[in-house]
Amino acid sequence: MTVYDLSRRLPAIPRLRALCRALATLDVVLDPGSDDRRHGHDPAWAPGAELASMRDGAGNEYSIVFTRAGAFVRGFDHESPMSPYATDDERPWPGVLDAVPDAFRDCVENPAFRDDTGTPHVTVCLWREHRDSEWRHGPVTVPADGDDGAGWLFGLLTDGTPEAFQDWARDYYGTPIDLDAVRHVYAGRPLSAGVVTALNPATTLTAVADRVAAIGYPLG
Repeated sequence: MTVYDLSRRLPAIPRLRALCRALATLDVVLDPGSDDRRHGHDPAWAPGAELASMRDGAGNEYSIVFTRAGAFVRGFDHESPMSPYATDDERPWPGVLDAVPDAFRDCVENPAFRDDTGTPHVTVCLWREHRDSEWRHGPVTVPADGDDGAGWLFGLLTDGTPEAFQDWARDYYGTPIDLDAVRHVYAGRPLSAGVVTALNPATTLTAVADRVAAIGYPLG
């Protein structure tokens, strides 16, 4: 999968925001003691903007910025031949950022998505304004000997099912994952003590309530 496939499979903005919030909430419950969880969601990241994020701890990541204009999606596969660090001039792959509209140029230039020298951490980029009927991207030519990382970086978002999260989390956390509890969170229903216990018997709703509330997910 490349950005071309991702643009067809990524859900519309409201569903994408809800899904990102669910992933962050599930990670809080499953890994409450960590300050470096895989999925994050900050509804007050910047004035008028919220941030959903994924970091795998090995240098691969994505960020989704939800703004008044719409949503900006950035992904970075550090082993992709399209990485700026795989080029002689350490510039983004041609076309990846070239067509980003003015509504999202602040996201392109944001230091949070660049290294200390200003090199953008990006191999895949999409955007969608609220008036758009589909996700858009630049005129990218993906090399024949590799891809941009779109498929595996955004797999949980393009699949979008509780079953996909259950499979991923079982491997990632090395523990059985209650599917009904995952379905509850994916549906956006208020988090209850019973759901927390079903997901992680080692914690409680009280213990995770503040962090879940900070994500913007409803509490029961």
